[in-house]
Amino acid sequence: MTRPLVTLTLLIVSAFFLLGTCVQGPAESAAEFERRITPEEVVEEEPELDARQEMLEARLQQIGEGFAGEVGIAAVEVASGATMAYNGDRPFPQQSVSKLWVSLTALDLVDEGALDLSEPVAIRREDLTVFYQPIRDIVRTRGVFRTDYRDLMERALTQSDNTANDRLLRRVGGTQAVEAFMRRKGIEGVQFGTDERSKQSAIAGLDWRPSYSIGRNFYEARDRVPDDRRREAFEDYLDDPIDGASASGMAQALARLARGELLSPRSTEFILSTLENTKSGPKRLKGGVPSGWSIAHKTGTGQVFDGDQSGYNDVGVLTAPDGTQYALAVMIARTRTSYAARFEMMQSVTRAVVEYHEARMASETT
Repeated sequence: MTRPLVTLTLLIVSAFFLLGTCVQGPAESAAEFERRITPEEVVEEEPELDARQEMLEARLQQIGEGFAGEVGIAAVEVASGATMAYNGDRPFPQQSVSKLWVSLTALDLVDEGALDLSEPVAIRREDLTVFYQPIRDIVRTRGVFRTDYRDLMERALTQSDNTANDRLLRRVGGTQAVEAFMRRKGIEGVQFGTDERSKQSAIAGLDWRPSYSIGRNFYEARDRVPDDRRREAFEDYLDDPIDGASASGMAQALARLARGELLSPRSTEFILSTLENTKSGPKRLKGGVPSGWSIAHKTGTGQVFDGDQSGYNDVGVLTAPDGTQYALAVMIARTRTSYAARFEMMQSVTRAVVEYHEARMASETT
């Protein structure tokens, strides 16, 4: 799935000029534009695991192998960069986890002075998308919802509002701008994909139409898609997800975020504190977080076809009472198992990392 960096960069440059998806606001100079899309040098040597870390990895493998579904699991010690994983290199569908990259791109623009999150924005009917979008009720009642980009970001991250995310995506410059940010920051094993409208329509075997944002029109249109066509679209997505990310790549990127390598200290603090207020997925990774610990996380949930769930995820930064941090990623490509089983598997990952940390701290104080 990973394309050569030079080819990808050329495609990004072409897309920006031909499609006109540059960031709104003051015009950039050629040098500024080149700097935004040129990869920063990222040199990371993955440390060898010690005996205790190997035990944690064995535990993660045990959890993964015991789950009835296709799952990738990764835990990264933020300080050391040590990665413990099960099936960590396979690309899995991110679904709403991909909203992280939109917000990171926006905050990168904030750091550069190219975006002010207090900038006003109006959400109208033509901005609406599909599935979960609490903003739709406001627009339906008022005709227009006036807010700012900080509010849209918080809604996209903590409520997983699809309309908030897609409108923020337009402001930062579209899909090409997000991919450019990720490549420039040297993020590997992760690709963004596209907006929610296009992605969810394609997974259902449909082409996006504005009417799908109204009532149950999307669901009714999806029900009319012939089963063989819908199955083909569904399987194509799972075989090669447009928003594919490996568990290890995701956890390593989150570790770099927590270390302050992707954004300014102020923006890093803002996004992590925002993610601590995530409302979705309280029984996923967060369900295994003990008292005194905290987690800043983002969930993702895909469509279901013929009993198969496509994409059921939770990723985040887990913080111990002493401030030690771990980046976690649990990503399910496909499963038919119960929600209770999914919750238990994810919570087991959190508990395994907590037990690892407590055992290591105990050994260092004796």
